[in-house]
Amino acid sequence: MEIQTLEHSDTNFISDLLPIGWESAIPTIDSYTKTNFCFPIKVSIDNKIVGIGATIIHNGTAWLAHIIVHPDYRNQRIGKIITQTLVDTSNSKGCETIYLLATELGEPVYKKIGFETETEYIVFKREETNETYKNSENIVAINNDFKKQILDLDRHISGEDRIMLLEQQISDGFLYLQDNEIQGFYLPNLGDGLIMATTNSAGQELMKLRLTSKDFAAFPIDNINATEFMHQNNFNQVRTEKRMRLGKKRDWQPTNIYNRIGGNLG
Repeated sequence: MEIQTLEHSDTNFISDLLPIGWESAIPTIDSYTKTNFCFPIKVSIDNKIVGIGATIIHNGTAWLAHIIVHPDYRNQRIGKIITQTLVDTSNSKGCETIYLLATELGEPVYKKIGFETETEYIVFKREETNETYKNSENIVAINNDFKKQILDLDRHISGEDRIMLLEQQISDGFLYLQDNEIQGFYLPNLGDGLIMATTNSAGQELMKLRLTSKDFAAFPIDNINATEFMHQNNFNQVRTEKRMRLGKKRDWQPTNIYNRIGGNLG
């Protein structure tokens, strides 16, 4: 068994690892090989890739992502080896807090390493996507004058310093402004489309904008206002996913997250 860095060329050989329906994850996994704050690894047996995973570093915090083991090689402690290697990488980079979103299959592995459940995310979906919403006049395209406010708001709500991640996507986003003050923002090209808001009106109006092109949403179970909005708009809850933490508990505001980035970044 060998543990090595996952390279760009390796992504041509990982499709057999992925669960059914995860084919769209390959571009994301490939992006880890090209990003300087991501550290992907592979586990190989007899020159065959049998498992992968990635560490994503945010200035003191880390997310573990896409921890996947080939079905033929499960129950051989490979998942635990991958996870522990990623944890060790996070610690070596000075991360006091490590997060991940756990599937039902992965949760027991993470518990054995010391992860504990912090909250859950609810995933909603709607069968019909022809709903139309009127855009609020308070929603405007982002310009650089508001960049610092956006980063400060994200830091306050997420409890993390994700500047390297957000800077790549801010220019394509939207703001909800009230009296020239930011009450929320939406970054449509960051994962599934991050929405953060300090007021329910801002959160719901940005959700409406996002749902003109999406038929699903996911956010912490703590956000009761977002949950009510989903039910009122005929979305069905399809599953929950546990957000787990290892290390220092951080001050974050799950009630202000109206759509997460994705399963790999919370």
